[in-house]
Amino acid sequence: MKQIELKAYAKINLSIDVLRRRSDGYHDVCIIMQLVNLFDEIKVGFKKGKKAIEISLSTDMEDLPVDSSNLAYRAAELIINKYYQDKGGIIDIHIAKKIPPAAGLAGGSADGAAVLHALNILLDLRLSLDELKELGMKLGADVPFCVMGQAAISKKFSKDRTSTCALAEGIGEILTPIKPLESWVVLSKPPVNISTKDIYQSLNVSEIQERPDTLSLIDGLKEENFKKITNSMFNVLEEVSESKYPEIQKTKEIMKGVIGDYKVMMTGSGPTVFAISSDYRTAEIIFNEIREYNKDTFLVTTLI
Repeated sequence: MKQIELKAYAKINLSIDVLRRRSDGYHDVCIIMQLVNLFDEIKVGFKKGKKAIEISLSTDMEDLPVDSSNLAYRAAELIINKYYQDKGGIIDIHIAKKIPPAAGLAGGSADGAAVLHALNILLDLRLSLDELKELGMKLGADVPFCVMGQAAISKKFSKDRTSTCALAEGIGEILTPIKPLESWVVLSKPPVNISTKDIYQSLNVSEIQERPDTLSLIDGLKEENFKKITNSMFNVLEEVSESKYPEIQKTKEIMKGVIGDYKVMMTGSGPTVFAISSDYRTAEIIFNEIREYNKDTFLVTTLI
């Protein structure tokens, strides 16, 4: 059996702006996404056979689904149905899980993106980056960015088409690579799980009073101006998520109690809160403070 091992990296949102609710029920957004060095380890194997393709998915996390409700499984199904329907064999996927599920860190999306990349190689499909992102969009709004970010790490695609940081527009599928943030990151997930759909449905776009300064944030990233970056960051979903889950506000309060130059914000629809700091010592102090409160706490870096 041929096998490939990949790292599926988590992402944080440096900003989230929700512009409008669409007639199809989705929302038009303006989001800046950044990969961080927290990852699941994905092993994908393929062996040719005469019988119809079989997918086998296993994980080291007891409660993680191993059927079509898992994006890694669905990514394999998508590839098979589109490019390998009349052929036979076995696809074996194993996920060593480090990214907490339902955390707002796109762990499932990252796993799905990794499987798309792996099967593109194992099945010798030779799909372009755009084709992989298009497949990813069928799995979820965060998957195209995960596809692009993982492509930037692998360096197997054109450098000017990839980045570990991007502006995402539309419903998340329109990606513009931008200069990544170089920073230490403390991630801390309170012990609650959040439905992204529920948060978006609870959001009243017309009542949003504060928004991120997206253009200033992009300029700050280009200029490597940390103060400009942190002053421009904002997540319009925070107020909704905090009102439903007070653990998020408590986590933010603890992380904000440290003296230093850093920014604390919720990522995605939550519940994970993150702090970015250009200074390792500050990040370490925040990490030591918050890990006493939340078990799922990590000190990592952004990926550049």
